[in-house]
Amino acid sequence: QLQLVESGGGLVQPGGSLRLSCAASGFTLDYYAIGWFRQAPGKEREGVSCISRRGGNTNYADSVKGRFTISRDNTKNMVYLQMNSLKPEDTAIYYCAASGPTFQATCTMTVGRFSSWGQGTQVTVSS
Repeated sequence: QLQLVESGGGLVQPGGSLRLSCAASGFTLDYYAIGWFRQAPGKEREGVSCISRRGGNTNYADSVKGRFTISRDNTKNMVYLQMNSLKPEDTAIYYCAASGPTFQATCTMTVGRFSSWGQGTQVTVSS
C-alpha cells in the first residue's frame, strides 16, 4: 500500500528555515513524480514545488522561487523541501503527494495529477 508521511514542520520566526521530509513506503519512488503542496486556513490547496521521478526537472511556485529547494533521494525513498527566508504568508499545512507511476521526465504542480497524499505537517511562521 502506497504511503507518504511528512515530517519537519513546526514554529519558526520570519526569516528562519525549516526542512520538510516526505518518506515513501509501499512503492518504489523511482517511478513517481513528487509534489509539495500547502493549504492555509480558508484557502485552496496550492502547489509549492514538484520534482520529476529522477530529479532532473523541478518547478516552483512564483511565491517560493529562490527561497525553497526540492530534492529527492530515491535510494532512501525520501523527498525533501528546504525552506529558507520563511515569511508569515508561508504558514500552512504542507503535504507531499505522488503522481505516477510514470516514465515522464517532467513534473507538474497540478493538484489533480496527484493521487496519493500524505497527512500533512503544520508550518507556522510567526514572531
